[in-house]
Amino acid sequence: MNRILYYHQQSNFSRKIRILLAEKNLECELREINLVNKPPEFIQLSPIGKVPVFVDEDGTVIWDSTLIAEYLDETYPQMRFYPCEPRRRLECRKWEELADHLGDNIINLWILNLKKIEDSRYRQRLETSINRLLEIFEQQLAKSKYLLGDETWTAADVAALCSLGYYSLRLDEDWLLKYIHLRDWFNKLHERSSVKSTVPEKA
Repeated sequence: MNRILYYHQQSNFSRKIRILLAEKNLECELREINLVNKPPEFIQLSPIGKVPVFVDEDGTVIWDSTLIAEYLDETYPQMRFYPCEPRRRLECRKWEELADHLGDNIINLWILNLKKIEDSRYRQRLETSINRLLEIFEQQLAKSKYLLGDETWTAADVAALCSLGYYSLRLDEDWLLKYIHLRDWFNKLHERSSVKSTVPEKA
């Protein structure tokens, strides 16, 4: 059977996997999911009902972007995105978790705006968390070319890139003016075809 990725074009978590598939040169059928009206086929595959979901050639089914990313790295190691050394791998996962948390906060803030929910306290918590995380990433990239050093990008960079791409899509691009190192890193990574080809489009 063909590899299949159930995804949504604007999802930062789906984009993370699309970039990894492209970098590893893995052919994969893309099936876009309507998140408002999810098909029964998708619900059966994903107990949590979220994208992305990956189905490998042997029928292996995986949901959650980090689980999929780790599976792809271990199963198709031709280009590694997680370090092999345990402590370095842990460091990568920590940064990836921060990046995914940033993405979750951005999604929740966008939902507040979309539904015009007046909850100033919750909004302030989200905005404070987002700004704090952006500053942490900025400080790290002031010291090195990538989040884990100068050698190569990792799953942490991919996750952060996708969360920031979602920020630009859903909220605004003001962060590009304030966080200089983050901006330069973001723009440099967008020179890669895997990144350029997966830029989310406004509906």
